Amino acid sequence: MLYFSKLKLIAIYSIIFFLSIFALINFLDIKEESTLSKKINLGLDLQGGSYLLLEVDTRPVVKQKLQNKLISLRNNLKNKKIKYQNLSLKEEEIIVQLIKKQDINKFESFFLDKEDSFNIYYNNYKSYELNHVVEDDIIKISYSKFGLIEIKNSALDHSLEIVRRRIDEVGTKDPTIVRRGNNRILIELPGLDDPNRIKNLLGKTANLTFQLVSDSESEFGSEILFFEDGINKLNISKRVILSGDNLISARPSFNSQTNEAIVNFSLDRVGTKKFGRVTTKNVGRKLAIILDNKIISAPQINEPITGGNGQISGDFTFQSATDLALLLRSGALPAPLNIIEERTVGPDLGEDSIKAGTFSLFIGFLLVIFYMLLKYKYLGIIADLALIVNLTLLLGILTLLEATLTLPGIAGIILTVGMAVDANVLIFERIKEEMKSENSLIHAFDTGYRKAQSAVLDANVTTLISAIILFFLGSGPVKGFAVTLGIGIITTLFSAYFFARHLSSFYVMRNKNKNLAL
Repeated sequence: MLYFSKLKLIAIYSIIFFLSIFALINFLDIKEESTLSKKINLGLDLQGGSYLLLEVDTRPVVKQKLQNKLISLRNNLKNKKIKYQNLSLKEEEIIVQLIKKQDINKFESFFLDKEDSFNIYYNNYKSYELNHVVEDDIIKISYSKFGLIEIKNSALDHSLEIVRRRIDEVGTKDPTIVRRGNNRILIELPGLDDPNRIKNLLGKTANLTFQLVSDSESEFGSEILFFEDGINKLNISKRVILSGDNLISARPSFNSQTNEAIVNFSLDRVGTKKFGRVTTKNVGRKLAIILDNKIISAPQINEPITGGNGQISGDFTFQSATDLALLLRSGALPAPLNIIEERTVGPDLGEDSIKAGTFSLFIGFLLVIFYMLLKYKYLGIIADLALIVNLTLLLGILTLLEATLTLPGIAGIILTVGMAVDANVLIFERIKEEMKSENSLIHAFDTGYRKAQSAVLDANVTTLISAIILFFLGSGPVKGFAVTLGIGIITTLFSAYFFARHLSSFYVMRNKNKNLAL
């Protein structure tokens, strides 16, 4: 085991050299555009920033889906020739009264039909999407437990995607956006001291619609909506001409004539046809642009707009126009998001954490070095060099992965320092035992490394398994600890059984005819 081929040596020292360069990058000022711009990112607890916990409110989604089910139910009852009355939606259930009680069996035949699309049957849950309760001639329909689970999961996944798009477009560096439980989203924004803009962006559903302004306040099928100032209002037709789903792009700009901030938008093919048809038929009328049930603007249609391009004007600053364009590009949230927890970590506190963590690592590093020197002398120097290489390799790999370092991550690095020398202690103590019974120094070292291998591997592999479990089952900070600990175990084994063993073999070969005291 003390023999190293040239190819193996080239591989060992090439890996060390390569990862050392990436470890060194963290201490140099390199431009972002450079190919060597990879660095270890500091987590929220180290560089400061904002922490938000959002909750997805699925009640409006459930109500909307029940409204769609009500329309579908009306068509089904008509097609099945089931006479009914008083079909309505109350709270979170559909209520319908059958005129003939004998029609209940006809109703249940299509309601419980697994092939029918009205009431979906989930094979994985062995349950229907909807439940029904029969009380005399009245039937009450509501979502089942599993139907609500599917709605919540769908809304959460979709919300997670939209939130990620919005935050990415703002340009926040290294955000953490993950789901928590069945209706929450955790957001960590390192380096962001003032989260107000993000909160405003996430607080808007961004449900954009284009609707005509009604000519008469008493017109049927219309409703009163307010402008964003909460004072002015208009009577708006309930008929939605276009929605944000028809938008391809949205960009902030300035009106060349008035120098006002505006949002230019482009429509898809379907939206272009609809918009062209409506604006052709309604020249002279006002078209309201509505975001989350508030009127942004209501310009007059002066001529048909058939090109699929338009603009949204209002009392915008360039920043508010930029945010509106961002919201429209990222799409509407399927459900409102409520901020239920918010924390801000100042950069000073993060700097104190870095200093405390670095100081702890430095003290632990020095104590280990001095102990190994006192205990094992020349071999202690080898162990200390292996420890330095170990930390360099660890930093290099974290840099390559562009990992986010947190306080628990620093704790993982400190723990790696102790575990790194632990491998060398096991090996050196085994060599001591072999030297008592072996006359050949080379044979004693070779046997010591070989016999200590199982103990070293068992200790490190069991710890690695724990790190893997922590990574998959733990949350943010715990994952950071698991990552540094897991990588540290791999670099420990490499530095002990390749780098340190090569230095040991070199030292033994040079002193094979001498009596070495351990």
